[in-house]
Amino acid sequence: MMTPKELFLELLKKDGRPDRILRQYEALNMVMYDPINTYLRGNRVRGSVSRDRWGTVIDFPEDAPGAMPHVTEETKVVKDITRWREFAKAPDLSVCAGGDWEACREKARAMDPRGEKLVTGFMGTGIFEQCHFLIPFTDVLTYLYEYPREMHELIDYILQYRLRYVKMLIDGLHPDAILSHDDWGAKDALFFRPEMWREFFKEPYRTFYGYIRSRGVITIHHSDSYLVPILDDMAEIGIQVWQGALPENDIPTQLRRMRGSMVFMGGIGAAVDRQDASPEEIRSYVSRTLETCCPLGHFIPSITYGVPGAVYPQVDPVIDETIEEYNRSPHFPHTTAPLPARRRRSVPLPGAGNVPAAPADAPASEPARGKHALTPEEYLKEIASALREGKKKRVTALTARALDAGVDPRSILSDGLVAGMTAVGEDFSCGRVFVPEMLMAARCMNAATELLKPRLAAGASEDTDNRPAGTVCLGTVKGDLHDIGKNLVKIMMEGQGLHVVDLGTDVPAESFVQAAVDHHADIIGCSALLTTSMDEMRQVVRLVRADHRLDNVKILVGGAPVTQEYCDEIGANCYTEDAASAARAAAVMLSGEESA
Repeated sequence: MMTPKELFLELLKKDGRPDRILRQYEALNMVMYDPINTYLRGNRVRGSVSRDRWGTVIDFPEDAPGAMPHVTEETKVVKDITRWREFAKAPDLSVCAGGDWEACREKARAMDPRGEKLVTGFMGTGIFEQCHFLIPFTDVLTYLYEYPREMHELIDYILQYRLRYVKMLIDGLHPDAILSHDDWGAKDALFFRPEMWREFFKEPYRTFYGYIRSRGVITIHHSDSYLVPILDDMAEIGIQVWQGALPENDIPTQLRRMRGSMVFMGGIGAAVDRQDASPEEIRSYVSRTLETCCPLGHFIPSITYGVPGAVYPQVDPVIDETIEEYNRSPHFPHTTAPLPARRRRSVPLPGAGNVPAAPADAPASEPARGKHALTPEEYLKEIASALREGKKKRVTALTARALDAGVDPRSILSDGLVAGMTAVGEDFSCGRVFVPEMLMAARCMNAATELLKPRLAAGASEDTDNRPAGTVCLGTVKGDLHDIGKNLVKIMMEGQGLHVVDLGTDVPAESFVQAAVDHHADIIGCSALLTTSMDEMRQVVRLVRADHRLDNVKILVGGAPVTQEYCDEIGANCYTEDAASAARAAAVMLSGEESA
């Protein structure tokens, strides 16, 4: 029988013939205790707040499964992207050259005395991730449009640092493989257009992985994301194994299409990594993954996390047992037609939503019919169109001219700005635009709304239509520090004219309830990315239902591990898959049109 190492090497061959299916990380002897990792991450202690060697604030709550960067306007390292060199200082890795590398190698040998596994070096915080460790995530995405030269320079600076890092790691550890992290998307979409990824990140990663391959080391890239649009690019730049392949990528279809040019490692998502997941549920989930993916070859079934091990200890043994059962049983190629990928391919739309947004400082062009020649309806259409294209100066100029022309500010808000944001949300849900374009549109809306506020306030005393459509208390639940999804929901809800009270991250159930009472909320929105934090949503529902002051408050839940079934189980009112659908659902709930 082949050793795990031999199996892994066989999978890398296009015509390889492994004699069984690997169990998750079985073939990788993970080394996370080398002198560089100890230097870079050694001060991360549960229950503490620290700074990493770049100066990023790292928060590691007592009840969280891992540490997370805490990057805000106050804590960000790079205060001004145009002067990034003054702030971004890469760690001096020369201090690691004198580390006890021999002791590290000896420990790795002791972990695998028969040499049946691949010694695997670990490199966290990839190029894109390092950018948003230094700068708030949303700013990084918009800076790719607004400050492309500075972003290219910063990315190259990070690349040079990682090249020094990986050279020292290979020289000192003598690994068989390198596992490098960089998440490029959410579970159903890339964070940016494929063309933008290619412009900013493809060539730096070609250099990075090209160097690793030149040293005879296997390249493994972790990204638990939806990556279908760039899979061919990943293989082209030298990635041999994609670890973290989410089920949402429709893995069977991609395995057929890629024809062995890259090994897929993953397929077992967080849906079964729950405290209440029964062995039968886990076994059924894993069996489906094995039956649909393994016969196609070049696949390693594994939890999609970037390091070995599920969060809940009872999950891994069942996964491994199910794989062993599959190896003992006869199995044949699966012929059921594959499900389509969850995210639809980009479909060009005439007029808007299918071109990159213009930089925020691009000059505003004049409407074709002159400064005040447009009708009110034409102004609203132009405002909505410019917002969809992310042209902030044009949106504000059109808004100002529409006001001067006597267009009702309420119409500008609802039929121009909100209509434009609604269209952006629909484009986002369909995969026609990505997070940067949504953020650019939101900035357009915020700038134009500032112009409208004095006019809207002037009529507020006599016109109740100027009030927000409703109030939402929104937060990421206790035990979870992820805020990207929550922030996108906030943007889209505000684009629908809702007043959003942002409670932040790591919010206990009691705080949701108190905020809803204090702000007379109509909706409570709960977000979670971790299975370990999901149960706090159940507590939110329980406390809200027990408080008669909140009898009319609706509860909306979402996040990567959350499903409609879980929403129904805990008694929440609504589950949505993305930010745009969350905003639409909130608007429907407030209108009273939701179905029973």
